[in-house]
Amino acid sequence: MAYRQIAYDVADRVATITLDRPDRLNAFTVTMQRELCAAIDAVDADPEVRAVVVTGRGRAFCAGADLGGGDATFDYGGARAAAAGVVREADGRHRDEGGIVALRFFSCAKPVIGAINGAAVGVGITMALPFDVRLASATARFGFVFARRGIVPEACSSWFLPRVVGISRAMEWCATGRVFGAEEALAGGLVRSIHEPDALLPAAYELADEIATPTSAVSATVTRALLWRMLGEPHPMAAHRIDSALLEALGRGADVREGVASFLEKRPPRFPDRVPADLPAPYPWWEDPDF
Repeated sequence: MAYRQIAYDVADRVATITLDRPDRLNAFTVTMQRELCAAIDAVDADPEVRAVVVTGRGRAFCAGADLGGGDATFDYGGARAAAAGVVREADGRHRDEGGIVALRFFSCAKPVIGAINGAAVGVGITMALPFDVRLASATARFGFVFARRGIVPEACSSWFLPRVVGISRAMEWCATGRVFGAEEALAGGLVRSIHEPDALLPAAYELADEIATPTSAVSATVTRALLWRMLGEPHPMAAHRIDSALLEALGRGADVREGVASFLEKRPPRFPDRVPADLPAPYPWWEDPDF
């Protein structure tokens, strides 16, 4: 696919997705939504990709929704929205484009690392909540500014944000709508670490390599799904049922034999299985109503 508002590159088993509208501070559009979803489709289909790094071009990560439409930006029934091609269900109900992206990152088969290089405001931060790890530049700024725009938190963030930072911190940030710096984001658990601007991407790639090099691709994919999807289960028995089935399925596989052999032989592992071709039969268990 030819991308216009993002860039997509693969090197050393890591895919890099770069929000690429630097003249607009990488502001979010319907086109960007479609291209981000297509990029994750490419990630999932490529067995050579083991991890994903998402960052922004220029001095911002994503400054939020593109407000070039003025006060009609969020009028999803207006002519401007119709011209932009907003997403609707078969019955005509609108689907939030930020939510479509967040759900696609959530369902990504590979671990996702955010390298938040600058301003991440509105959808610029809510779409990053399904990332598995977020690293921030010392110059990054964050804001859940919806109450200051007269709208509600979008991109499924009412589900993701309290799970990432806790309900009290989530409510404070959303109710005030204030913009805050990287230190507050770190203290609140929104980001894992803070880096000088030139060190941000190297740190993200170092973490990506720590995932891509010594671990089983199948194990990383299944583990990502387990951890995220168990957040919505009311009882640990759900985890017990599925991890029992997965252990049985994986226990007779080539990656397990290699993992044990490499440990006993005191050498780096060379896992043969690939994603998506070698995922175990219980995956994706959440799509099986009888599981």
